[in-house]
Amino acid sequence: MTKPRKVVLFAFDGCQLLDVAGPSSVFGIANDVTGRPLYDVKVVSPGGGLVATSCGVSIAALAIKSVSPKTVDTVLVSGGRLAAMRDSIAPAATRRWLKRCAQESRRFGSVCTGTHVLAELGELDGHRVTTHWADCENLAAQFPDISVDRDALFIASGKIWTSAGISTGIDMALAMVERDHGRPVADRVAKSMVLYARRPGYQSQFSEVLNAQIASGAPFADLINWLESRVGQPIDIATMADRCGLTERTFYRKFVASVGQTPAKFILNARLEKARTLLGTDLPLKVIADRIGMGSATRLSLAFERKFGLSPSTFRNVHHANGKGG
Repeated sequence: MTKPRKVVLFAFDGCQLLDVAGPSSVFGIANDVTGRPLYDVKVVSPGGGLVATSCGVSIAALAIKSVSPKTVDTVLVSGGRLAAMRDSIAPAATRRWLKRCAQESRRFGSVCTGTHVLAELGELDGHRVTTHWADCENLAAQFPDISVDRDALFIASGKIWTSAGISTGIDMALAMVERDHGRPVADRVAKSMVLYARRPGYQSQFSEVLNAQIASGAPFADLINWLESRVGQPIDIATMADRCGLTERTFYRKFVASVGQTPAKFILNARLEKARTLLGTDLPLKVIADRIGMGSATRLSLAFERKFGLSPSTFRNVHHANGKGG
């Protein structure tokens, strides 16, 4: 039997709970769905014992000195408050342990603002990385030798893996499982976790649907959810207005005022966002066009290129080639 890969999650007082629990759950469930010990998951902290996360829940951790960097396959640094992260790596012994893990492991990385820890250690110079959208400018300003991608959900740059916000640690961990054991295993893990969809690394941190929900607030939140679930079907103004109990003219005016774009523009953007996700699969372009309600591959290609500046086929080739999609 193949020896399980040791995955280590670095935690500290003030870290985000989901930064630790999300990826560790992915690796643990991979063991469950396959019935094989694919991963040996450990949570560590500088001193070991109970770690108080930022939400008030404490988790048990091993002391870093009890885990030899030579035995680590993957190490992920969790995010949290910047001051707490800096305090956690202040001891020279902690910095040495993390740098040795970066050198000895097959891959290392971070979840959310944990990118700062690796940057402080000088492990990200010359690499393209991502972090939480609210911290991208700060990271880029402090570490000019790092290329910060403000859009990606996660990025694999060689052996370095970084993810954006809190929940994207799950997306990144699923991509790692896929890299290690194939897409079917990763899909089974995602299904077991009841995830709405698997998100590729190149998907934007903010979706068109989420942006619209935030902009519109209560008036059109239910409608936007309904529209997002029907992007592959014909949708007209009359149907949308009827669902909202408004005349077509009143609906159109209020939708534009709340969402900041016309209903037709919103639907088109939602379809193109869905297309971008489906381009991470092997589906033919015609099938993708049918699934998102655009009818033909030609129509999809023209609209996609107008929005993103490159053709769907080029987009697919670029992102599969550079590893951003995991």
